[in-house]
Formats: sequence, structure tokens, C-alpha cells
Amino acid sequence: MEIHDKVVLITGASAGIGSATARRFATAGAKLALAARSADRLHRLAEELKAQGSDVIALPADVSDPKQVQRLIEETVRHFGRLDVVVNNAGQAAVGAIADINPEDLRNIFDLNVIGPLTAMQAAIPIMREQGGGLIINVSSVVAKMNIPGIGAYAATKSALNMLSDTARAELASEHIRVISVYPRATATEFGKNALGTIQSPPQGSSNPSDTPEFVADNILAAALHEPDEQYMAE
Repeated sequence: MEIHDKVVLITGASAGIGSATARRFATAGAKLALAARSADRLHRLAEELKAQGSDVIALPADVSDPKQVQRLIEETVRHFGRLDVVVNNAGQAAVGAIADINPEDLRNIFDLNVIGPLTAMQAAIPIMREQGGGLIINVSSVVAKMNIPGIGAYAATKSALNMLSDTARAELASEHIRVISVYPRATATEFGKNALGTIQSPPQGSSNPSDTPEFVADNILAAALHEPDEQYMAE
């Protein structure tokens, strides 16, 4: 999809991969609706991008709340008149062995990592149908395809998101609505610090070099431009 002048909603946009993605899409000429729980950070980013000439609105919201997700979609369309791309990036980890993980932590991240994107998709699909097409980008993780002790709960949410994405891709293909799964690797963000639960030792592979948020954002933009089914981190 050509991104210039397209309306793009990005969740989890206040920091890390989300804010880097907002900057990349702004550079590509997109009109941006930015959502996150951290209102102060979100408004600062929006003002930064506006100062650079981008058309941006900040929409503070908790994506784990379906009513707030519905409002995000409605306010984006009300402001811009359309919605071309949804980047479901907001997410949180929960760490701990399967024997010890707090089920409530899993419920909380499932609401954010799975129900949030599902609600956004369900709200956006009717709009995209009326427009004749659109693009949904769900940010997954390579851990969904691995078996790493200590992060099984988080990996389970991303596996669930993958299945929703794969099925929606098949269901919506004839309506020109593309669904893409993006698979970041270890990334240098505050993501780990914000994880729920505790773990006694780092997950295997945690000492590997981390990608920058900007590198991941480049790959998300590449996914939007070229529309593969899945986007891994291309060097």
C-alpha cells in the first residue's frame, strides 16, 4: 500500500516500537492517530510530529478496554474521514514459570495482547469494507514460534493473536483487506521492565544483541508498503 496521505492508527504509540513506528510513518507522509495509556508521552510525540508538518491526533486510551478501542476507531474516522491502516502494537509481557504464573496476570495480558487487537479489527473491518479495502498489521513476536522457559504466558497470547491474524487474512482476502503479522525479536525498549510477574533467571537468549525500535519500525513500514502475509526482521 502507498502510505502517503493514508490514515494510520497505531496503538502503544507512546514509547518503544510504537513511537518509532509513528515517526517512520510520519516521514512516509501518513496521517496519524496515536493511541496509548501514557497520555503525557503521547501528546508530546503528537506535538513533535505536528511541528514537523504531520497531521496527527493523540487519543489516550487503554486498549484492553473494548469500549475505549471502539472509541479510538470512531474518533479516528470522525477526524480524518477514513481509516486505511491499523497497527495493533500495544502489548505487555508476563513472566514466570508455567507452574507459578499468576492466572490473573495472564488474563490481563490476554485482554491487552489479544482482545485489544481483536476489538480493533472488528471495529475497523466494517469501515474498510465500505472503503473497498484496508490494511491491518498485528505486531506479534518471534517467541510465539519458540519454546522459551519463563515467557510461556506471553508467547501464548502472541500465538493466539497469530491464529486470529491467519484466519482473518483468509476470511478478508476477497474484500481487499490485508492482515499482516510482524515478528519482532529482542528489542531495546522498556518492554521487559513493564512485564507482570517475576522470574528467577533471564530467559534463554536474553543476552543476544537487541534490535533498535527504529529497526523494527522500518520493518513495520516495509510490511505496510509490500503487504506480505508475515514480516520478519529483515537485515
